Amino acid sequence: MEYIYGALLLHSAGKEVDEDSLKKVLSEAGVKADEARLKSLVSSLKEVKIDEVLKNAASMSVAAPAAPAHAEAPKKAESKKEEKKEEKKEEGSEEDALAGLSSLFG
Repeated sequence: MEYIYGALLLHSAGKEVDEDSLKKVLSEAGVKADEARLKSLVSSLKEVKIDEVLKNAASMSVAAPAAPAHAEAPKKAESKKEEKKEEKKEEGSEEDALAGLSSLFG
C-alpha cells in the first residue's frame, strides 16, 4: 500500500513516477523499498492516466455506498429481532423441560 501512496504523492506533486523517485519517497517515509515491487508498480502505471482514474474513483465512491447502506439497515434490524425471538423460544422450552423434570422427581 505504501508504494501506491508514494506514487500518488509523486503524481500530486507533479513529479514523474519512476523507480528512483518512488524509492526516495519510500525511504524518506521509513519503508525499505523492494526493487521488484518498484519495477512492477512503475511499469503498471506507465499506461494509466492517474487523473482520470482518481476522478472516476471519486465519483463512484460517493454514489455507490449510499444505496447499499440503506438497504442493509432493515435487514440487520430484522435479523436482530429474529435472534431475540429465537432466544425467547429457547428459554421457554428450557423452562418447560425443567418443569417436566421437577414433576418427575417430586
